[in-house]
Amino acid sequence: MKVLTRMLFIAVSLSLLAGIAAAERPERMAMTAAEEWLRLVDKGEYAKSWREASSLFKAGGAEEEWIRTVASVRKPFGKVLRRAVKSMQYTKTLPGAPDGEYVVIVYDTSFKKKKSSVETITPMLDKDGKWRVSGYYIR
Repeated sequence: MKVLTRMLFIAVSLSLLAGIAAAERPERMAMTAAEEWLRLVDKGEYAKSWREASSLFKAGGAEEEWIRTVASVRKPFGKVLRRAVKSMQYTKTLPGAPDGEYVVIVYDTSFKKKKSSVETITPMLDKDGKWRVSGYYIR
């Protein structure tokens, strides 16, 4: 009887842990996608960042337009000195975007030539099942 009770306890515990892991999974996967994408932008690989972005991001403008825009905004700030997650929110709806799965990540970021800024990056679960960046804003 003790063995059966112990096995039941282990099974319930594992189920609870699996549920917690599943609940965290979209945020973790979105965070990984965001960090990989930000590394491209940080290195000035703007064309590659456009190619690695979501289909929704690409539908918003041509690659050349993205390169001009991001270069004009990011280059003057210089190298990233520090980037820390301020908040992260999973949602299925965003203003002006189709329903889907999104994670809005807000970073407090310090650059060499701009000590305090806020970056907002929004990965989404793209049509092919991969998390990709659908939006990036800096102020």
